[in-house]
Amino acid sequence: MTAEAAGIFRRTAIERSDQRIAWERTDQAFFAAGACHILAWVCRDFYPDRPMEMAGVRFAGDWQIFHVYAVWDGWAFDHSGWNPEPQLLTANTAFEGRPLERVTIAESLAEFCETHHSRMPDRYWRDPLPRARDYVSRYTPPWK
Repeated sequence: MTAEAAGIFRRTAIERSDQRIAWERTDQAFFAAGACHILAWVCRDFYPDRPMEMAGVRFAGDWQIFHVYAVWDGWAFDHSGWNPEPQLLTANTAFEGRPLERVTIAESLAEFCETHHSRMPDRYWRDPLPRARDYVSRYTPPWK
């Protein structure tokens, strides 16, 4: 799969207001918009022997991160699976039509959620962790 922009899957107003409806989207849509941070941290935990970094994308000059992904040795993992990180950044920049910045996330998941107004796993309609682990397991990592 080629990297796709997270914005393609932005939640509608009803998906933003109703967790059950948001939950019922396809896995890719769910993890592209609304639970990308959960997927990134699960990916890092899924491969404890790999030194993965958490990264995010925001509009240039903005503080709010709108997409989060895991990074290992130049490869990014998000809703599109494993792709070269430059490809992921290019896809998002092209879709958004304005400059983006890549930022390293050094916080824990809880700290990230608090700072960026994102949901912790226990704030979803159902537990997203098993769904995220299943999603990560579908993709062959670049080192295999």
